[in-house]
This record gives sequence, structure tokens and C-alpha cells, in this order.
Amino acid sequence: MPNHWGYSKHNGPEHWHKTFPLADGERQSPVDIDTAAVKHDPALQPLSIHYEEASSQKILNSGHSFSVEFDDSQDKAVLKGGPLTGTYRLIQFHFHWGSSDHEGSEHSVDKQKYAAELHFVHWNTKYGEFKKAVEHPDGLAVLGIFLKVGSARPGLQKVVDVLDSIKAKGKSAAFTDFDPTGLLPEKLDYWTYPGSLTTPPLQECVTWILLREPISVSSEQLMKFRKLSFSGEDEPEEAMVDNWRPVQPLKKRQIRAFFK
Repeated sequence: MPNHWGYSKHNGPEHWHKTFPLADGERQSPVDIDTAAVKHDPALQPLSIHYEEASSQKILNSGHSFSVEFDDSQDKAVLKGGPLTGTYRLIQFHFHWGSSDHEGSEHSVDKQKYAAELHFVHWNTKYGEFKKAVEHPDGLAVLGIFLKVGSARPGLQKVVDVLDSIKAKGKSAAFTDFDPTGLLPEKLDYWTYPGSLTTPPLQECVTWILLREPISVSSEQLMKFRKLSFSGEDEPEEAMVDNWRPVQPLKKRQIRAFFK
């Protein structure tokens, strides 16, 4: 399948609706978290994140971002609790970032953007496999974490150190023994809402869980992200920056908060 969508002027988010009609759907992501309109929901549970036995396998440049992929054949790395019913297995995580330190996250909070956003993608085990889960409204749970520029994140350095080896689209490298708990903030207060994937085909199958507390990343670490390429080795080089979708209308949805 050709890489017919991207983040450039000719194939960026403003064109996606031509090929992917869901772009104009009722529960598209990302959205702006308007804290004045958020409702505290006392029925929401604390998050239960168990990544200790996570089994990372490889790191890949997809031509849109880079992702670290996990063995999801067993309940080794799972997300439960929060707004979720059942168990969701971690399949991969990836990032979205900007061309500068000032704007790169997909979601915004009171219209303020962060430097980058990390997405841990999980699928609902009741559907047996990822590709079946994406066909259901409760198929995926994505844990979103904001990155703000400050001190370097030690838990991110192992990822940053290998990015040179996957500079071009389609490149991958073995990437084992990585503990993703090093990318979580201390507090797990969250907002949640029903949404979609933020990349085509934009299926409306995601329960979004956005952590309020960002993690810190250094400018040097982010610069390594920006040295990746959207293009393959045999194509004119195009720096991988601004790989985020703009915020979408909230429509009739309610964003709920676990915290007061």
C-alpha cells in the first residue's frame, strides 16, 4: 500500500477526508481539553498500568513516526482500570512532535500545546487480536502523555540512542529489554473521552486516557526525533517534523476527569 497520506501540504491532514471519510466523523481525535468544561466523574477508577514484564521487540520508522513494538501474545504489559472494562494489551508506543519546542502535541489543554505527545497503544483482549479490536468502539485504549522541554528524560535515552539506525522510512532495528515504565509520570491523574485514531484510517475505536502530568524531555533529545526522515533512503530527504493532526471538533462528547 503506497504511503499516500502524510503531513505535507499535498497529503496532510486537510486532505485526509478525501480518502478516509471518517475524518469528518462524530468522535474524531485529537481534541482540545477545555478544563472549564470538563466534568469530574467520581465513578472513574484509578489506572492500573503493569508494564514490568513488557517485552519490546523492535523499533521502526513507519514514515509517519517511529514506534517501539511489543510482544502482545500474552498479558505481559497491560492497562486496566480507569474508564476501561476488561484488560488492554500494549502493542506499541510512538510519538508526535513539532519542528520547534513550542508546538508538537496533538491534544491541547486550554488551547495550549506541548512540545510532543507520547501514545501507548493498547487493544482490548476480548477481541482476540489488534486488527479485530479496531473494528469496535471499545477496541483500543490509548494512553497519552505530554512532553515538555526541560531536563533530559533518563527513561527515554535508550530510545534516542538508537534513532540514528532507523533514520529512513521502513528502517527497523531490534530493540529488546526496554522498560516503558520509565516514560510514565509520577502521578496518574487523567482525562478521558471517546475518540479515534489520529492517523488514517482514523477508526473511531479509541478510549483516550490523557495524563494530566507531563514528563520532561530535553531539547537535545527532541532534536534526535527531528533528525528522522519521512522519506525512504532512495527518496529526496524530508525531515520528520510536525507529524501531528490538528484538534478536531468535540461535537456531543463529554470529557471526564478522574481528579477534582
